[in-house]
Amino acid sequence: MADVYDRWHLSRPPADAAPCKEHSTKTKTVCPSAEHGVGKRWQVRYRDPSGEQKKENFAKRTAADARAAEITNELDKGEYVDRVTRRQTFRDYAEEWRTTATHRERTESNVERGLRLHVYPLLGTRPIASIKRSDIRAWVKDRSAVLAPSSLRTPWNALFGVMAAAHYDGIIRANPCHGIDLPEIRKPEVVPLDPAVVRALLAAAPSRYRALTRLAATTGLRQAELFGLEVAHVDLRAGTVEVEQQLIGPDKGVPYIGQPKTEKSYRTVPLSMSAVAAVEEHLRMYPPAEVEIEDRTDPRKPRSRKARLLFVSRTADPIRRGSWAKLWARMVKRADKQLAAAASPLRVPEGTTTHDLRHFYASVLIKHGASVKKVQRRLGHAKPSITLDLYVHLYEDDEDTTAALIDEALAGVPSKCPVDVEAARVRR
Repeated sequence: MADVYDRWHLSRPPADAAPCKEHSTKTKTVCPSAEHGVGKRWQVRYRDPSGEQKKENFAKRTAADARAAEITNELDKGEYVDRVTRRQTFRDYAEEWRTTATHRERTESNVERGLRLHVYPLLGTRPIASIKRSDIRAWVKDRSAVLAPSSLRTPWNALFGVMAAAHYDGIIRANPCHGIDLPEIRKPEVVPLDPAVVRALLAAAPSRYRALTRLAATTGLRQAELFGLEVAHVDLRAGTVEVEQQLIGPDKGVPYIGQPKTEKSYRTVPLSMSAVAAVEEHLRMYPPAEVEIEDRTDPRKPRSRKARLLFVSRTADPIRRGSWAKLWARMVKRADKQLAAAASPLRVPEGTTTHDLRHFYASVLIKHGASVKKVQRRLGHAKPSITLDLYVHLYEDDEDTTAALIDEALAGVPSKCPVDVEAARVRR
C-alpha cells in the first residue's frame, strides 16, 4: 500500500497552529510544516517487500497519485522493483550476472568477449528496464551485418542470459529476447579429406609433431585434447589412449589443464598400429620433460603441478593455439608442394584445420560400418544427434535402393487391380 503525503503542510496540526497563507483546500485548513516551500511538495510513502520504508517526492499531486497507484499494484502482484534498480544500466547488471554465474571456463571467456565486443557498445548504457523487443530486434539486425549466423549465437546467448536473469530478479516483467528470430545457420556438409591429402599432411609435419598429427587422424581427438595428453594417458602395450583432460589456452594468460569439453568427452580410444609406432618413435626422439602448469580439472581445487605432456613446443612449453596455427599453415604449404610434385590433382582444401583430421577419422569409421553410437563414443560427442547432424550424409548409400526395397516388401501383390469384365462391358 502506498500513500501520498503533503510535505509542505502538517498532517495533524496542533490547535494553535497558524493557517497557511499561500495554500488552502476546500475541505480543511492547512498549516505549514517546517519544510514548507522546500523541495517537492508531494511525497509517496510505502514499505517495500522487505519492510523497508521508501519515499519518493513529486512536484504535482497528480503525478504522486499515479505513482502511488502503480506501486500499490506492483506490491499487490509481487512485481515491485526499486526505482534505483530499474535505472541500473545493462552493463552494470550484466557484469554482476557474468561474474556470479556458473560457466565452464572457456564459456566464461566467450561470454565476456561477446558482451564486451557486441552487446555493450549498443545496449550497455541503456537502463536495463528500458530495453524493449524492438531494441533487441534492432540489435540482431545490426550484429547480423557483421557476424555470421553461427558466430552471432555467442553474444546472443549472453544477451538472452542477462535478460532472463533480470526477469527472474523482477527488474523486467518479461524477457524481451523471447520470440526473436535469429538468422538461420546453414551448415555446409562435412567433406572429409581425401586419404592422399591426409598422407601428404602427415609427411609434411615436422618430426616433433608428426605423432601428434597422426594421432589427430587416427583417433579423432580434438586439438585441445591432443595438446593436453600426458604420457600416462597413452598405454602403448594395450594400444589405447585415455582422454581425461584438455589444454585450455585462454585469450589472456597462460594455458592450463582443464576438464574435457563434455561428460561424454571422457573416453578411451583404441590406437592403430601406426599410431603406436609413431608415439614410440616420438618418445624416443623427444623424451618428455616435466612442465609446471596449473591444473583446473577440479574447478573447486585448482592446483599447480608438474605434468609430463606428450607434446610440447620447441621451448618445452605447452603448445599455444596461435603458435600451432602458424605451424599448421606451413604444413599445409609443404603438403601442397608434395602433392604437386607427385603430379596429383589434389590439394589441401582452403580453410583446412586440424579439426578436419577429426572429420576424416569419423568418415573412415562410417565407411567401414560403424554405427552412430560408436562414432559418438569415439569422438566424445555429448549426444548422438550431434554426430548425426554432422555426418548423416555420410551414412547415405551411394545408390538409392528405396524403390527396389518397396517392391521387395510388396512381392506377390498384383501390380494392377483386377478388372471386372462384366462392369467394363456395361460401361461401354
